[in-house]
Amino acid sequence: MAGYIVHLAIAKEYCRKHKNQIKNEQDFFDGSIAPDGVPDKKITHYGPSSSKVNLKAYLDDKKLDTDYNKGYFLHLVTDYLFYNRYLTVFSKDIYNDYDVSNDDIVNKYHIIIPEKAKRKITENNHEYKLVDLEFFYKVIDEISEYDLETIAKEVYDIDSEWLKYRKLIRLD
Repeated sequence: MAGYIVHLAIAKEYCRKHKNQIKNEQDFFDGSIAPDGVPDKKITHYGPSSSKVNLKAYLDDKKLDTDYNKGYFLHLVTDYLFYNRYLTVFSKDIYNDYDVSNDDIVNKYHIIIPEKAKRKITENNHEYKLVDLEFFYKVIDEISEYDLETIAKEVYDIDSEWLKYRKLIRLD
């Protein structure tokens, strides 16, 4: 999973880039961090773990009819892409890198951290171990470009470009 701050930055950038699609930004932001607010993330990520998201299962369960549900879906899309496209090697060092990048991302994207998320966010001055700040900026910029409605349609399209990302819909 991407860190809380990364999820909030992607949500904020999504709202900026897709102004007509989000009416209630606070609901959208709340949805964008909701899946990580529980101990058992396999339930909230609709798969065996937060790294094995099942977008089809989410869309079978929910519609993208509220800003909260759209934010939630953006979170799941982010986690899927984070593990299957951006993060080429997984290591627990990524958690250190979240901590190192938090202040810079908060400042660049003017993130306001919700009270319920503050206790989950830590900061440190250590060095990056797995990725760097430019990696996070790239992830935030690219994922916030995607259109959620288009992704939702493509999850059901057998010829979809999305399927190139290793069984995005997780039918297996």
